Amino acid sequence: MTNFSDIFKSSFLENMTAVSMVDMVITLALAFGLGMFIFLVYKKTYAGVMYSSSFGGVLVAMTMITAMTILAVTSNVVLSLGMVGALSIVRFRTAIKEPMDIAFLFWAIAAGIVLSAGMIPLAVFGSVVIGLVMLVFVNRKAVHHPFIAVISVRDGESEKKATEYLNKNVEKACIKAKTAQSGNIEMTFEVRLNKESTDFITELSAMEGVTSAVLVSYNGDYLG
Repeated sequence: MTNFSDIFKSSFLENMTAVSMVDMVITLALAFGLGMFIFLVYKKTYAGVMYSSSFGGVLVAMTMITAMTILAVTSNVVLSLGMVGALSIVRFRTAIKEPMDIAFLFWAIAAGIVLSAGMIPLAVFGSVVIGLVMLVFVNRKAVHHPFIAVISVRDGESEKKATEYLNKNVEKACIKAKTAQSGNIEMTFEVRLNKESTDFITELSAMEGVTSAVLVSYNGDYLG
């Protein structure tokens, strides 16, 4: 018959010492260090429109939370089964606006998993290699930076002159859209510049028959 003292001899209390305090401190400290490294790489390589500092904090927290969770799961098989059921009800509603943010989230989760599994060299070396790859390829600038030129003219003759002038002053001009209305023709070109100077767009806007000329930097994020 089970008495009161047997309750304190249960496997639940014995499992509390399955993970030593030293392992906990080392794992969480390394998880914090790797999380900060991931955050710094994210901050250095971010190329979106609006930078969110809170997302960088999420990367650090995600690494530490994942390490803590996997550390607990690896010490108790029964707990691992319960953890699967508990995490299955979690739903994330926040939309990921930048595709690269997904890569950083997976990186943080993977670093926490590998670290808590005891593969410290793999976690550290792998994170360093991934960070270098991110720094090299994410910030690499394109050889030809594209622009969008929107030109409005009054008639067909002005359209012809503006198009000829544009083709002479840029490396490449490809028309993407054209809207014709009474007394106004609007054309949208994708252009590649010969040089960094954009003085030609000012001279184009001053031509007779041209009502407006707009040049917009385009990298694929603003227009589809």
